[in-house]
Amino acid sequence: MKKSYDSKFKSRVALEALRGELTVAEIAGKYQVHPNQVQQWKKKLMGGASEIFQSKAERKENKPYTEDDLMKKIGRLEIENDFLRSVSLACGLNPEKLK
Repeated sequence: MKKSYDSKFKSRVALEALRGELTVAEIAGKYQVHPNQVQQWKKKLMGGASEIFQSKAERKENKPYTEDDLMKKIGRLEIENDFLRSVSLACGLNPEKLK
């Protein structure tokens, strides 16, 4: 059966590996995990450390759009476009000539 570890445990092991006070093999023995696992957690911590200090604006900027987000945006734009078209017709402007 495959063991699973919570994020607190993984971060504790990875931080200890980053400190370099013990070898990876010693840390693996201490926490009863495979040395490769310690290396992977350490690498993941180093790769994602910059995300910890990101501001909300930076997180939002780096967040990829989901299909649902894009569909909502398309819907909003269609509604705005229909509204503007109806207003331009009410004002006597022909929206087809504006293209």
